[in-house]
Amino acid sequence: MSATVVLVHGGDDVLLGNAVRDRVSELVGDGDRSLMVAELNEAAYLEGEEYVISPLADAAQTPPFLTERRVVVGRELGRFASADALKPLLGYLADPLATTDLVLVWEKGPALQRLGAVPKKLSEAVTAAGGEVIGAGVPRGRDGTGKWMDAQIAAAGLRLRAGAKRLLADHLGEDMSRLPGLLATLGAAHGPDRALDVDDVAPFIGEAGSVPPWELTDAVASGKIPEALDKLRRMLHAGGRNEMQVLASLSNHYARLLRLDGADVVDEKQAAELLGIKGSTFPARKALNQSRKLGTKRVARSFELLAQADLDLRGATALPPEAVLEVLVARLTQLNR
Repeated sequence: MSATVVLVHGGDDVLLGNAVRDRVSELVGDGDRSLMVAELNEAAYLEGEEYVISPLADAAQTPPFLTERRVVVGRELGRFASADALKPLLGYLADPLATTDLVLVWEKGPALQRLGAVPKKLSEAVTAAGGEVIGAGVPRGRDGTGKWMDAQIAAAGLRLRAGAKRLLADHLGEDMSRLPGLLATLGAAHGPDRALDVDDVAPFIGEAGSVPPWELTDAVASGKIPEALDKLRRMLHAGGRNEMQVLASLSNHYARLLRLDGADVVDEKQAAELLGIKGSTFPARKALNQSRKLGTKRVARSFELLAQADLDLRGATALPPEAVLEVLVARLTQLNR
């Protein structure tokens, strides 16, 4: 049996941890975890005042004792971002030990301030060794998130009707890492024998999750004040954003509308070029449509409201910061009616 090599990465700590746990459990199978698994973290790489990856390479090279195979888990590898720092591990991957299953986890340890991207040489070395690179995060975009949700629901052995799935998607928002745990609860409560509807799911969903900034600006553009205020509160409370961050998101959005106002653009492609948007032109289309809908006078009024809110958040009013934003969002939404 050849060695298994897996590199797991992703921006959500919960989903990343779940993916690592599941893969390690799969590799251990019915074996004795206490004998089979060796897990190293950031502290294990510290030699003197320097972090080195050689302890992980050495652990992977060690033959199993009292078991047929060994599972070595290298966690918190984010500090080894250069080819030189990775050299011992890359050397091991060129000729991995057949009795070692290696799980590499690209994540930030407690002593690392910022996590960079997975080094290309590391992912290439894993692939060349016959291994697998797994992205444990939720895909971006509605389609990607929807397909990911479908896969999670199927893996949990559940069937959800369209309304129940839509309720979960709307309620969780950006907090999709809560989905696996929520599905486990639904499975325990209802079992796999019937399709679950909204009434079956609603009592279990808990507090609403955060939403991305574009959901707030979409709600504002819809002219629906209650919906816009709901999105705002979810950004502030579940999302943990402060008021100035939300104001900055709104200001950036309206800056796009201002650039498009009166510009000689006829379609979303030209709008995307003007705004410097790469990839999908869908955001440019939305901005162009809203700019045309508002017109010059209401775009200008929007900036007056944004400027006043900025002053109010800096102490020009006695209103609490959240109330300042609620007034701003209500007035911006009113302009879209």
